[in-house]
Amino acid sequence: MAEEAHGDEGGLVFHPMDQFIVKPLFGDGPVGMFTITNVTFWMAVAVLCVVALLVLGTRGRALVPSRIQSIAELAYGFVYKMVEDVAGKDGVKYFPYIMTLFMFIVFSNFLGLLPLSFTTTSHIAVTAVMAMAVFLAVTILGFVKNGAGFLSLFWISSAPLVLRPILALIEIISYFVRPVSHSIRLAGNMMAGHAVIKVFAAFAALAAIAPLSIIAITAIYALEVLVSFIQAYVFAILTCVYLKDALHPHH
Repeated sequence: MAEEAHGDEGGLVFHPMDQFIVKPLFGDGPVGMFTITNVTFWMAVAVLCVVALLVLGTRGRALVPSRIQSIAELAYGFVYKMVEDVAGKDGVKYFPYIMTLFMFIVFSNFLGLLPLSFTTTSHIAVTAVMAMAVFLAVTILGFVKNGAGFLSLFWISSAPLVLRPILALIEIISYFVRPVSHSIRLAGNMMAGHAVIKVFAAFAALAAIAPLSIIAITAIYALEVLVSFIQAYVFAILTCVYLKDALHPHH
């Protein structure tokens, strides 16, 4: 970090966005379609953490749960209640998909806070795939469940008749913007927080302001822990809202 913080002429130089560069996990060659990268590795670690918590951690199903089982049950109950409250009883059957999304994002966000790790959810390529999967799933589900009646989602019958076509156009645009906002919100928040931490870490190399920089890093790091959970929650609850629209499109 000290080498990064000082330029050739003694000035402060840092590159907070370098931490988001996708690199081959082995060697320094170009990144191809089948190259195992730092993104691939940390996504795999997140998946293994989810499996360890929800499968291995609850394998015993003890009447007096262990700490791991308690965490798994707490996460299960939290997401289940969210799906039930937002999407309704009809949405509970899609709980496993939302639970999987939530847990993967939570672990990806938290793993990204470890030293020398990589925050996979800071890349729009990762979050866009998840957001597009949600968008396509709820759209197909909406037509399967309601047929052409799904289009009533865009027709606000409670509005004055003269305004309905205009509002319908706005609703259609906002609907197709969903995967964009859904993915950018998560990636943007994770990238911004980590970039700010890296900036203050560079200032820590300057002895005059090192104490203040360390205090700022600690505060921002604590905030990032909270943001990591909140962003996973926001992604999941928006998925529930979109699912509710697919199951009950009528305004």
